[in-house]
Amino acid sequence: MASIVEILSNEFPGLDSEVLQYVTGILSSSSSDFESEEDLFEAVGDLLQDVSRDVKDDVDIRDVCQRMYNILCLDGKSCMGHQQVLLDAPIQLSKITDGCDLAIEPVTVLLMKKDQASNVSSKKLEKAEAKLKAKQERRTEKDSQKTTGPLILEEASASQAASKKENRLENSGKNKSYDVRIENFDVSFGERVLLTGADMNLAAGRRYGLVGRNGLGKTTLLKMMASRSLRVPSHISILHVEQEVAGDDTPALQSVLECDTVRENLLKEEKELNARINAGKNLGNESVRLTEIYAKLEEIEADKAPARASVILAGLGFNPKMQTQQTKEFSGGWRMRLALARALFAKPDLLLLDEPTNMLDVRAIIWLENYLQTWQSTILVVSHDRNFLNAVATDIIHLHSQRLETYRGDFENFMKIKEERLKSQQREFEAQQQYRDHIQVFIDRFRYNANRAAQVQSKLKLLEKLPELKPIDKESDVVMRFPDGFEKFSPPILQLDEVDFSYGPNQNIFKKLSVSADLDSRICVVGENGAGKSTMLKLLMGDLSPTEGIRRAHRNLKIGYFSQHHVDQLDLNISAVELLARKFPGKSEEEYRNQMGRYGISGELAVRPVASLSGGQKSRVAFAQMTMTSPNFYILDEPTNHLDMETIEALGKGLNTFKGGLILVSHDERFIRLVCRELWVCEKGSVTRIDGGFDEYRNILQEQFQKEGFL
Repeated sequence: MASIVEILSNEFPGLDSEVLQYVTGILSSSSSDFESEEDLFEAVGDLLQDVSRDVKDDVDIRDVCQRMYNILCLDGKSCMGHQQVLLDAPIQLSKITDGCDLAIEPVTVLLMKKDQASNVSSKKLEKAEAKLKAKQERRTEKDSQKTTGPLILEEASASQAASKKENRLENSGKNKSYDVRIENFDVSFGERVLLTGADMNLAAGRRYGLVGRNGLGKTTLLKMMASRSLRVPSHISILHVEQEVAGDDTPALQSVLECDTVRENLLKEEKELNARINAGKNLGNESVRLTEIYAKLEEIEADKAPARASVILAGLGFNPKMQTQQTKEFSGGWRMRLALARALFAKPDLLLLDEPTNMLDVRAIIWLENYLQTWQSTILVVSHDRNFLNAVATDIIHLHSQRLETYRGDFENFMKIKEERLKSQQREFEAQQQYRDHIQVFIDRFRYNANRAAQVQSKLKLLEKLPELKPIDKESDVVMRFPDGFEKFSPPILQLDEVDFSYGPNQNIFKKLSVSADLDSRICVVGENGAGKSTMLKLLMGDLSPTEGIRRAHRNLKIGYFSQHHVDQLDLNISAVELLARKFPGKSEEEYRNQMGRYGISGELAVRPVASLSGGQKSRVAFAQMTMTSPNFYILDEPTNHLDMETIEALGKGLNTFKGGLILVSHDERFIRLVCRELWVCEKGSVTRIDGGFDEYRNILQEQFQKEGFL
């Protein structure tokens, strides 16, 4: 991703260095003050408009501010002066900070010297600074009115016991193993300890699934590994698919090819040498070097790279036309797919994936399952998709009770072994407790009997020597309750009749679409990303109006809607309890707490700022908010994203006991099988009902892969 410096330099060629320094300084020191793109525009928009010399209008300037704001949001901090490069080995922070003073200095306005040429007057800089200062004062005043004080987001950290043997091996450069052994390490998030005294051993070439409840630290652990805050041998390359690819003029296929830096550098050098030879500047060594380059290109099969990149992109849903499109033309979801494609093409020694199925439709998930089964290097993947883990994982790492436990086999095998292990531990604990009680009875009975004193002392010593077993640490069950709506009423409940819809000329989405649902419906909608699934849901809700045709809805219908972008609907600066109180005033705090508790947000979680919650916990807050009015029909768009497996199971059970209608979009195969009785496939401007359910749909996709040569 381009840094803010690069954005400013590209958009405003010849930008005065002092203005550049001022703008980047403001964004660097005050990034936390910008709650939206509008705030950033207020701070520096007028200044940028002035330096553009009327070349850019207000819309252009806002677009630049939006891109800079996105960088601040993605990084959680300013990235001034440092170029971000996605999908290369993570930068070692120790190398960046060597010799640097990390103390944060206050930003000062550098007024221009009289003899220094400039495009902007000092008054412009002072005006921009005054505007930002006023903004900060309003923010401070607003924060002081809050009883909870200003929101301060916590940061993650990791520590690890040093091993002299491993340090010597690493420093000697003789470590050739691609196994990853991280021993006796701790990970914290703010004051909360996520892992303590943990060990992780990843054998080269195996595929590990990392599972555990929401909020326990799975994502944080991946970030600590990617940043090498936890020591991973330096010769092992790591790629962490976390951020979307930046949008620029690079075609999608070329963006993937650029990940192979060896090939790219060789091709660049070949081009330069041929240019010199054609210009008659052959000094004798060019031809020899050119021969070496051709040999190396043949050795790495450089000519096959475009075909391999194209297959990966096609598997992830990029058709031939999309592969030639510039990356800036894609939405955030497609750029995340592009980031995944780049990682698969680059073939790192250690690939870290965090919920990769969240960004994919069912078709792409099935392709990815097949592709990763032939992966030669090591994978560590966080996923809530049981079917995906069963297809991909060779081992499961379970994060719980601030430690990690590794199990051989897929997810189903993990569940079986874990259950057996817990039962065995409980039996052992109970047997020891009975033995302890038996000994204690003897001690209590003869404690004051002089004739039995020796025996009592012997029994006391025996008790001291017994290992102290603890009862099994069983995780509490997750329960999600969906209150039933009001009285039943006769169909038709909700339908679209002969509906056409388009977003504009040449953007036709549906033609003659006719679908219907009632209070007994349990419908799942599947289809490729961009096929119109979310659009159809909005047509059903009445948020979008048909171009042609009619939407019919019962007058007593009350819809509860869960958006796949549900976080955008939440105020992240307040607690979950306060969020409900503002949206549904007039109830007691206990009622709001009880509502949150029904979705697993209880105790301290209910009063923490929503911004500090994990992705799955934020989803639970959204569920609590959605059900507050007791709808009689739910429309859910990707409800399982970010939820852990236990919560997905609870969500499925809660929906199955709900007496009302349901239409959902999902890519989670197990969840679809658990909840839905009807499958709709959205494709080619229409919706088709699949009589054979998900099994038939999966078979159709597998046949397509075979026919198209993707497997």
